[in-house]
Amino acid sequence: MSQVSAWRNGVITAYAGSGLVFASWVSRIPAIRDDLGLTPGEIGLMLLCMSLGSFVSVAVSGLVVLRLGSKLTSRVGSIIQTFGVIVMGLGATVFSETLVVGIGLVFVGLGTGSWNTSSNIEGAAVERALGRHIMPRLHGSFSIGTVVGAGLGALAASMHVPVGLHLSVISIAVCIAVLIGTSHYQADRLNSSSGTLVELDSSGAVPGTGPLPVITAGTTGAGTSGTATTGSAATADQAKKAAEAKMAGKAKIAAAWRDPRTLMLGALVLGLGLAEGAAGDWVALAMVDGYGSTAAIGAVGYGIFVSAMTVGRFAGTVVLDKYGRVIVLRVGAALAVIGLGLFVFAPTAEIALGALVLWGLGSALGFPVAMSAASDDPAHAAARVSVVSTVGYGAFLGGPPLLGLLAEHVGVLHSLLAVLVMLVVAFFLTPVVRRPKYLDEVKLPAGR
Repeated sequence: MSQVSAWRNGVITAYAGSGLVFASWVSRIPAIRDDLGLTPGEIGLMLLCMSLGSFVSVAVSGLVVLRLGSKLTSRVGSIIQTFGVIVMGLGATVFSETLVVGIGLVFVGLGTGSWNTSSNIEGAAVERALGRHIMPRLHGSFSIGTVVGAGLGALAASMHVPVGLHLSVISIAVCIAVLIGTSHYQADRLNSSSGTLVELDSSGAVPGTGPLPVITAGTTGAGTSGTATTGSAATADQAKKAAEAKMAGKAKIAAAWRDPRTLMLGALVLGLGLAEGAAGDWVALAMVDGYGSTAAIGAVGYGIFVSAMTVGRFAGTVVLDKYGRVIVLRVGAALAVIGLGLFVFAPTAEIALGALVLWGLGSALGFPVAMSAASDDPAHAAARVSVVSTVGYGAFLGGPPLLGLLAEHVGVLHSLLAVLVMLVVAFFLTPVVRRPKYLDEVKLPAGR
């Protein structure tokens, strides 16, 4: 196996693991609600704890990756998330305290935000190294993880497995897998022990790394021979270059927040990310409260949604290459609107479960296509991916808790209609994912 293949598989492990942990605890929300006796509004406030942690984490994720590198960021994030999931599970089943669950969710958010941003940076780098669309399949790996997590959640609910035991086993297993998988990450590319360039494969294809420090061919690092400065002078030179790289990185991140296309990509992901996040947090409860289903059927409903997303993301590579980003994303947004509307107004639970297929298919490509579009320009990829991630994960994690407050007045099922507004906005913003013309000469995957 080449280093690039091992690198790709390591990134896939991170995406799939994140999805598995997320779906595992989301599928047990009905059980957590019953254990703690929560109202929809109280559930929304509980979920807001995770959102607050995620907002903090994602907002500073660009600088964190700049300082630590994406490999270490992913590892630290997965460990923090695991701790939070365990605390959350124990809070629901052992302590029966909403406050403990909320504290656990804060740590889940802190770990998840930076972990997912670093995974997106690694994924975009792998995509550029391979020279073809793979972001949909990477996000499809997240969806596979959610399918497995939802399935295990439904099984655990039907067998009445305690939430704390279920979530602890899953989160620890995923953390171990991520620690192993990230050992193959290459986006940082800087061998800290020798300062030499890490060879990726025989073709010499390497990813762009945005503001991260890069040792390029011909650059002499500390410990190398030749006429380069050695000893303390070399150390001082490296420190100066590192400081310059850090300042350049901060400038790029600030510039990304002022870039109109990047902000429009963020608005696009705002709608499609909210559609995905709302399904994750509320579909199971909507099936239980809106259609009188059991908790196990509610978990199955979420499983149907994420299964449809998985199909859409893996098929996305083919349809994107054939039809281009704009058309595919526009059709997807339309499907999401139809599916979500049908889910809310379905006359029976069976039709509602079928509507989740359209909703899932339509929401599938919002995140991965926007991330690819944000990384079109390698020189600014990390900064722009960070910005789009901040907005996208803000919608993904922050919108659903607010829906809980709305559900107090109109019910869980009808509160989902608020998501339709953002999906319509996303539909009209789809042309922004078209690749800028000034990058036509750069040999990267084309977006139409």
